[in-house]
Amino acid sequence: MDPALSLLRVRGVRKSYSSQNGETVALTGVNIYVERGGFVSIIGPSGCGKSTLLQIMAGLVAPSSGTVWFGNCPVESPPPDLVYVFQQYTRSLFPWKTVSENVAFGLENRGKLPRAEIAARTREMIGLVKLDGFERHYPWQLSGGMQQRVAIARALACRPAVLLMDEPFSAVDALTRVGLQELVRSLWRELGLTIVFVTHDVDEGVYMSTRIVALTRAPGTIAIDLAIDLPSPRRQIATRELPRYLEYRAALLAQLFAEEKIAADAGT
Repeated sequence: MDPALSLLRVRGVRKSYSSQNGETVALTGVNIYVERGGFVSIIGPSGCGKSTLLQIMAGLVAPSSGTVWFGNCPVESPPPDLVYVFQQYTRSLFPWKTVSENVAFGLENRGKLPRAEIAARTREMIGLVKLDGFERHYPWQLSGGMQQRVAIARALACRPAVLLMDEPFSAVDALTRVGLQELVRSLWRELGLTIVFVTHDVDEGVYMSTRIVALTRAPGTIAIDLAIDLPSPRRQIATRELPRYLEYRAALLAQLFAEEKIAADAGT
């Protein structure tokens, strides 16, 4: 892929933090190119800067050096066509608003859309995430997986070109997680989205993605940039039994285990 034709480009990004104990480098020399329509997962050891990198890509955090480009524009603040889905959905939803009101919130704060269009798009998104019948429920009346569906619906209501997702399934049980995986992949295909997806789960990354970027331990830099070529549609059991799937999984786990051995040998 020609990097110049990619939708989202991270070039030479470095991020450091200063404190009384000196400088802490979170990321260094990170280069990532995200193609339009791609599903790119970012994995790596705990504390390697995955979430920090996603926040920089979203324009929520400024890099210490390097640049992020969205199309032909540098990312210096959150772009309107790029939406971030937070890991802690319980903190991102308004508990005093119903499902419909939560989904409509972003639309109500994006220019002057007619009320009828806001209502129609809200109904459409609630239908897409299969929450019909729960429009008047409050978040506390929903399961964790349903709450995350509300957060996804609210993000999609703004019709973003890029969806950035920070470990969005980490707080739900295994069966709910499988359902959310299938939901996000189906929405990605149906809506022609570009997704950047942070996960600590190698199996999830291989199953969901068209590419995986693996970071080293902090300071995080690119260890592996691996294209995932698996047949579609993907199936939770059959796909995970394919020899190619197992090869991808083994290569990524070997990298992560090597990082952990380095840390253990260093006494960290």
